[in-house]
Amino acid sequence: MSEHDAVEVIAAKRDGAALSDSQIDWVIANYTNGEVADEQMSALAMAILLNGMDRREIARWTQAMIASGERMDFSSLSRPTADKHSTGGVGDKITLPLAPLVAACGVAVPQLSGRGLGHTGGTLDKLEAIPGWRAALSNADMLAQLQEIGAVICAAGSGLAPADKKLYALRDVTGTVEAIPLIASSIMSKKIAEGTGSLVLDVKVGTGAFMKDLPRARELAETMVALGTGAGVHTVALLTDMSTPLGLTAGNAIEVAESVEVLAGGGPADVVELTVALAREMLAGAGISDVDPAEKLADGSAMDVWKAMIRAQDGDPDAPLPTAREEHVVTAPTTGRLVRLDAMAVGMAAWRLGAGRARQGAEVQAGAGVVWHARPGDEVRQGTPLFTLLTDEPERFDRALASLEGGFDIAPAGSAEVTAYAAEPLVIDRVVAD
Repeated sequence: MSEHDAVEVIAAKRDGAALSDSQIDWVIANYTNGEVADEQMSALAMAILLNGMDRREIARWTQAMIASGERMDFSSLSRPTADKHSTGGVGDKITLPLAPLVAACGVAVPQLSGRGLGHTGGTLDKLEAIPGWRAALSNADMLAQLQEIGAVICAAGSGLAPADKKLYALRDVTGTVEAIPLIASSIMSKKIAEGTGSLVLDVKVGTGAFMKDLPRARELAETMVALGTGAGVHTVALLTDMSTPLGLTAGNAIEVAESVEVLAGGGPADVVELTVALAREMLAGAGISDVDPAEKLADGSAMDVWKAMIRAQDGDPDAPLPTAREEHVVTAPTTGRLVRLDAMAVGMAAWRLGAGRARQGAEVQAGAGVVWHARPGDEVRQGTPLFTLLTDEPERFDRALASLEGGFDIAPAGSAEVTAYAAEPLVIDRVVAD
């Protein structure tokens, strides 16, 4: 006779009670092995969304998800480990230059990444635009690559937090994605099981982010920092702006190209700024204080690690990247200053062009996406290119153009909007353990 049953656990949370440790352990273990049905876990997820969880419950839920699978161990490596997780945004290619940069500074970076869903692009989708590159590595291959090269970006194995994999898919189809306890435990169960010594969280806030407003973004950041710290992982979060898309590109191959520009010492200023800010946090978390990541971008050592990392996973870092068959240029309707560029509008346009997927497992186009030729604060002239839309399927242009409608504002020179314009800081705040 079981100590608990699913209906009892659902009813407890439905009525606003805190779940006991044994209730949480039981429901996660039995959902993973199939004893608790999807419809029962759906009901529990909705009860958690509506009634929340306290810190103890979230910590226990996270530990139960970690316990559902294996834990990785990087203690055999000759250097400390640090990882970064972003909650996702538009044009967020930061992992690509960041992992080799931090490795060039002497820290091993085990970056387990995912594929995109909806308007936020996945790191693996971007890297799979590189000819030959493969996302799947065994744990032994991952460890060997970390020891030899210092950085690996790959898919998480099925053995890490399998409860999360089941629950993630369920949340996606039951309207429970937004529950902060479930977001925090989903992210942190995988990161803690991954075994990294320190972790930096990039929690996005703004129109193109999952968290649209600062209070909820801060709550998520504080929850995740507490979970990591409680599990013995040095954890820090940066709250960063995602009302404007990052860089000048949103897509797969075009974001790889932009990342390579950053590694070559160029690239858009905002991408460089955030890459260096996160690198400094990762180095501090790993106990390294005598290396300046900005210098490693400038001297080419980060680019050397990038090429080695790509080659180690059968990619050709020097091969031409795929390009879209069709392009459509959107010109500026008036002359003035660009004072707003909405990240969600750009992200939806890139998704509709084929850069993202509407359901898990769908194919993405490597060459599809959006290039924008100005950023907020820049002067634009009527008739000059503002956006270039890229896709293999020209019938996608109309819906992408509809996404961009109302997604930007150009104010005439000398107007009140131009006078009042001030760029938002990219890094809004830093969250550390209480």
